[in-house]
Amino acid sequence: MTATAELVVDAGRRIAQDHPESPLAIAGLTVRYGDKPVLFGVDYATPPGAMLAIIGPNGAGKSTLIKAALGIVPKVTGEVTLFGRPQAQERHRIAYVPQRAGVDWDFPATVLDVVLMGLYREMGLWRFTGARHRKTALDCLERVGMRNFADRQIGQLSGGQQQRVFLARALAQDAELYVMDEPFAGVDAATERAIITVLKELNARGKTIICVHHDLATVAEYFTHVLIVNMHKIAEGPVAEAFTEANLQAAYGGRLSGAQVTRLAGASS
Repeated sequence: MTATAELVVDAGRRIAQDHPESPLAIAGLTVRYGDKPVLFGVDYATPPGAMLAIIGPNGAGKSTLIKAALGIVPKVTGEVTLFGRPQAQERHRIAYVPQRAGVDWDFPATVLDVVLMGLYREMGLWRFTGARHRKTALDCLERVGMRNFADRQIGQLSGGQQQRVFLARALAQDAELYVMDEPFAGVDAATERAIITVLKELNARGKTIICVHHDLATVAEYFTHVLIVNMHKIAEGPVAEAFTEANLQAAYGGRLSGAQVTRLAGASS
């Protein structure tokens, strides 16, 4: 084992020991796409029960961070623990909602079919759908206002409706950690309100929510904690402490005006 590999393993042990209750903890996470560096040495432990926004400018590695942490894309270095245990052992406790742009909407599945996918672990190898499973799926669609669309082909829905369906699939998993990649991107105002209402209800029940988020204006309203990245970690902590003018300026630099930074940071105080 190389010296670098030994350091990574040690970091993984350390973060598991230091944060055994953290739903998602990462140590030394580094990711490249080919020769292009995306993330460098990110350490972070999500507080249990947090409503966490991962923010940063375009190209900062926000989506890559959660994909690498969940094993969806390969990492160069880094260790990940879920609830203090190796990632592979605890994946069943996580529900992941990808970006809409990464989904094949021509796939011949109905809305109900998509939500039932969230119950595959419960249904077992043969994927037998019983009346109880259908009721659970329909109840989840009801929670996001989409029950009347159960028999519609998923590709026939609007962007906001599709996002609600994928949230319903996540609800069907009855997970302890919900990881969402830009859930509010490209949706209408009514859908955004519906999604944040459901997420806050889950959070009130003790679930941990992690969202890659792009709208800085709603960070203070929607979230309790923030992780700010721009290829490396800029800042982390409760919104009132970490969502500051200095940290936003460090992450976004000239991409935000001084007035914008001051206004956004002031909203969290």
